[in-house]
Amino acid sequence: MTSEIELYYWPTPNGWKISIALEEMALPYTLHLVDIGAGDQFKPDFLKIAPNNRMPAIIDPDGPDGAPVSIFESGAILQYLARKTGQFCGRTERERIAVDQWLMWQMGGLGPMAGQAHHFLKYAPSLEPPQDLPYAKDRYRSEVARLYGVLDRQLALAEFVAGDFFSIADMAIWPWASNWEGQEQTLDDKPNMARWLDRVAARPGVQRGRALAAEKRSDLSTDRKAQAMLFRRG
Repeated sequence: MTSEIELYYWPTPNGWKISIALEEMALPYTLHLVDIGAGDQFKPDFLKIAPNNRMPAIIDPDGPDGAPVSIFESGAILQYLARKTGQFCGRTERERIAVDQWLMWQMGGLGPMAGQAHHFLKYAPSLEPPQDLPYAKDRYRSEVARLYGVLDRQLALAEFVAGDFFSIADMAIWPWASNWEGQEQTLDDKPNMARWLDRVAARPGVQRGRALAAEKRSDLSTDRKAQAMLFRRG
């Protein structure tokens, strides 16, 4: 029997990437909640696994050569799990290249830009004192719009982001893209992205991963303690 992977997680877009992957790959796992609003990500035991004090992270007891391995960074985790299972990473070298480049696009572009858009559009104005910064709001709103234009044009060419197959690239992009409304975006001019969002959302594995510990999500625009922990600490 396969040993359960230890999942260190909180229900955010980056956390959903890995919970979705584990569900889609049918890998057994044990859940460890990392309450980022309470500061669990700064605890010494977690920092041994994730030195950048960010979740998600995993420990796989059945790592390379049968020895345990811990992994942080959601993109690295996705690539590891895809290699481990031989799933969702492409069937040929060309497909693997396509998956990797769109995964890197999410890690280096969409994730950071959408995260900043959420921060400056929703959270910063609710801080004490308020930080309502029109330049930052326009900057990140516009960049996310540009990135979704890139995504929509790619999805005009294929059913999923890397081709005609569902992959870890979709698992990485969908959690952020599904929150397009919070980033003050529109799908009116992005029919391909809209179709893809619905197609991915209909997958049972995606639904289970997205629902994991959903009741733990809180409204950071009103949670002063969480704001202090997340936005004012290095």
